[in-house]
Amino acid sequence: MTTAQPTGAADLAALTETCVRNLHERGLSLACAESLTGGLLTAQFVTIPGVSAVLRGGVVSYATDLKASILGVSSERLASHGPVDREVALQMARGVCDVAGADVGMATTGVAGPGPHDGHPAGTVWIAVSTRSGAHLARELHIAGGRSDVRSGAVRGAVELLAAFLHDGATDQCANSAVS
Repeated sequence: MTTAQPTGAADLAALTETCVRNLHERGLSLACAESLTGGLLTAQFVTIPGVSAVLRGGVVSYATDLKASILGVSSERLASHGPVDREVALQMARGVCDVAGADVGMATTGVAGPGPHDGHPAGTVWIAVSTRSGAHLARELHIAGGRSDVRSGAVRGAVELLAAFLHDGATDQCANSAVS
């Protein structure tokens, strides 16, 4: 469990740009699956000039049933654990790779608030990064504040997670892989 740390907009833009550059240098493509962030994560990447060389697209699966029908998240997992779950986030990230034909997928799922949902307090967020070759990383965040704070904190946390994932070399095994 991690508590998201505040990062300025300029720092987030610079980190996003670094992620885009690293993906491009490795010949990797990216796609985003979003729930509580409602497209903000994909929009963060779109602010970077040249992102079209890596970004395949994004899927906003706000409704729980869309996580299963579009992204291939296990209906059984959703029924037993709900959408705010580590494995759900990982399955969303893997699923968006398949849907978009991307090498790397990112996902956000959680409770924006203001109140709790399915037993999870507002600010509970799962973020995940996964590759088509199986490398993955997930992190739970607890973000204080209102809906806007939680959603922007989830975007920040997801970009930070991707940066860590790329830094650790987890994508090396899928570099130069063919996208089908």
